[in-house]
Amino acid sequence: MAADGVAAPGLHRGSVSPATDVGHTPWMKRCLEIAEAGAGAVSPNPMVGAILVGTDGTVLGEGAHEVYGGPHAEVQALRAAENRHGAEALREATLYVNLEPCSHHGKTPPCTTLILEKEVPRVVVGTIDPFPQAQGRGIRQLRKQGVEVEVGVAEQACRRFNEAFFHHVDTGRPLVTLKVAQTLDGRVATRTGDSQWISGEESRALVHEWRAALDGVLVGRGTAASDDPRLTVRHVDGRQPVRLVLDRKGELAADRTLFTDAHADQTVAILGEERGRPAYADVLEEAGGQLLRIPETPDSHLDLVALLRRLGTDGGREAKPMQSLLVEAGPGLATALFRQNLVDRFFCFVAPKIVGDGVSVLGDLGITEMENALTFAEQRWQSVGDDLLLRGYCRPA
Repeated sequence: MAADGVAAPGLHRGSVSPATDVGHTPWMKRCLEIAEAGAGAVSPNPMVGAILVGTDGTVLGEGAHEVYGGPHAEVQALRAAENRHGAEALREATLYVNLEPCSHHGKTPPCTTLILEKEVPRVVVGTIDPFPQAQGRGIRQLRKQGVEVEVGVAEQACRRFNEAFFHHVDTGRPLVTLKVAQTLDGRVATRTGDSQWISGEESRALVHEWRAALDGVLVGRGTAASDDPRLTVRHVDGRQPVRLVLDRKGELAADRTLFTDAHADQTVAILGEERGRPAYADVLEEAGGQLLRIPETPDSHLDLVALLRRLGTDGGREAKPMQSLLVEAGPGLATALFRQNLVDRFFCFVAPKIVGDGVSVLGDLGITEMENALTFAEQRWQSVGDDLLLRGYCRPA
C-alpha cells in the first residue's frame, strides 16, 4: 500500500508534534512494506513495521510484528540491529515505526522500555495508536526521557494501512469490505443467473490474497445456495479465514461445501434467534463448525448491526475479536449493507464484458436525485489483468 505524503499537524496538539522532514517518508513507506508480514496473522493487533537507520543512512535492522502475541516490530528491529552492529550503533540511530510504540504491558512488555534501555536517541512515528491504553502515552514517555520524537510522517497512509484496527477500536465492529465483480453494464450475472466467471484469473487471485489477509469472509444465503462457494484461500499462500454464511431461516441444504469440506470447522452459519435447528446442524457441529443466533429486525431480516457487533466482540465463536470482514455478496446483501451505511470499503472489479439483460449489482438504494448519489472519501483505480478495480473508501482515513 502506498504511503503518499505527510499528514497535516493537529493531532493531540500540545503533546505531540508533526514531522516536517519529508525525507522521512521513504523510510515510513518501507515500514509499511515490512508490516505486510503480519497481514492475517496479528489481528486484532495492528500491523507494524520498524526500521533502525544509522547516521549515514545504513539500515541497521528491520522487524515486523508477525504473529499475534509475538514480539513487536520495534523489538525485532532492535534485536536485529544489535546482533549485526552492536549496542553502540543503536545509540546514534533513528528508529522508524508506522504506529506509536506501546508503553503498556499486554501480551508482551512495553516497547518504550526497550527503546529507552537501548538508548535510541530519535524515533519517527507514522501515527498515534488509538488504543485507549496508548493514545500518545508512549510518545510522551519517550520525550520525557529525552528521546527526540517526530510524529505524523505519511500519517494518512499509515492510518489507511491499519484501517481495520482503527475502525475496530473506534466502533467495536469489524471493518466491512464489500467485494463485487461486474460487467461493463453493471451485471453480476446473466438473466439465467450464470456468473462464472465475470472477472479474470488475476482478479480472482487478488481476492484470495484479501481472504488470507482478513479475519472473515461472509456470503448470503442466495450465494451459498446457487454458487456453493468454498470461500477458501487457494491461489495464494496464506491462512484460512473464518467463513460465515447468512441463513436466517436455516433452509440451506446440508450438502453445501461450507458445511462438509476440510475447512468446515471454520464455518459459522448465522440464523435468526427464534429459528429451529437446521438440517445441516449436526454435520456442521460434528466437523467443528458453529451456529450463531442473531436477532431479526421487525421486517424479518437478520440484524446486521447486531451481527457486526457480535463479530467485533468475539468473532461470533467466543474467540478473538474479528477486526476485518470481507463480504462477497449478491445484490440483496450488498444493497442491505449500503442502505444501512455498513460498507466501509467497496472493492469493485469491472470486467470488459457486456451481457445486456441480467442481474444488477445493486438494488434500490432509495436515491432519486443524482446529487444524493453515494460517493467515496477516497478512491483509486488500478488495472488487474484485463479488469479494472475500483478501491472505494467510504470513510476518511
